[in-house]
Amino acid sequence: MSEAVQRVQSDDSPWEETFGCARAVAAGDRVLVAGTLPFNGSVLHGEGDPYEQARAAFGNAVAALADFGLGPEAVIRTRMYLTHARDVDAVGRAHKEFFEAVRPVATLVVVSGFVDSRVLVEVEVEAYRGATNT
Repeated sequence: MSEAVQRVQSDDSPWEETFGCARAVAAGDRVLVAGTLPFNGSVLHGEGDPYEQARAAFGNAVAALADFGLGPEAVIRTRMYLTHARDVDAVGRAHKEFFEAVRPVATLVVVSGFVDSRVLVEVEVEAYRGATNT
């Protein structure tokens, strides 16, 4: 790889330091944002509300892209992990609010749970920075 890999650490994630991982990594034209929960520090947003949790999680993921000078328009793939199939419509509505204009490929999977049992949604995003790559 001819370009350096860039990493962004979050100031409020307890898992990045504990597990030795980054919030987001840019390699070449791609920026990958790790699984993102609906937390701001230790505060869970939207407890019991999958729509609000999805909005908060996508907001956190898009904020990580901003560290690379990117926004939602650069997103080419999303992954959504839910604890309940009943929440598909609510999470899909939040996804559409962020990404309707760009229409990234998307995956939605129902999982058995997360590290915090109050969490209903976790998201990942991948972005393409193309000609803006510096």
